[in-house]
Amino acid sequence: MSAGRVYVLVARLSAEGVELFNRYEDAALPRLAAHGGALQRRLRSADARTEVHLVWFPDEASFEAYRADPERAAAQPWLVESGAACELLQLEDVVPSPHRA
Repeated sequence: MSAGRVYVLVARLSAEGVELFNRYEDAALPRLAAHGGALQRRLRSADARTEVHLVWFPDEASFEAYRADPERAAAQPWLVESGAACELLQLEDVVPSPHRA
């Protein structure tokens, strides 16, 4: 991936919210590609109660289009019902990564 925007999502879940969060993710993550985005990493704790996503978009407009996507919005109630505490950060490389394509 070349320049663009990198976002990190950290989601913290209760044990009861994991299933609904996964249902939301199953609906929302495939919509990334429709807006030029890419899921670079998806990490989950052993107890499945913390999940971290590293997501790339070519620009802010693409990211905003993803956020406004109607199919993603239709799944949003599952995210809310899951009780996930989500933190979204826009980050930049500090030094070039040798693993960056």
